[in-house]
Amino acid sequence: MKATIIGIVIIAAAVFAILPGTIGLNWGSDVLAFLRGGVPVIAILIGIIAVFIGIADMKDRAEAKKEDAEKNTTQS
Repeated sequence: MKATIIGIVIIAAAVFAILPGTIGLNWGSDVLAFLRGGVPVIAILIGIIAVFIGIADMKDRAEAKKEDAEKNTTQS
């Protein structure tokens, strides 16, 4: 229950900070600048992780194929 209330308060504070003009803190343009700079970096990191996962998957498939070949030769 505490975590839910704290989460709602943090979301409300973030929305207040982004609101334009005299209502909020007018951080909207700063948030957009941060996102413009951060999204490419995050995309690169996600791409690197995807490459590592793909390489690990190929290695696992090759190992499984090798184990299947060993099973077939020992059973015959």
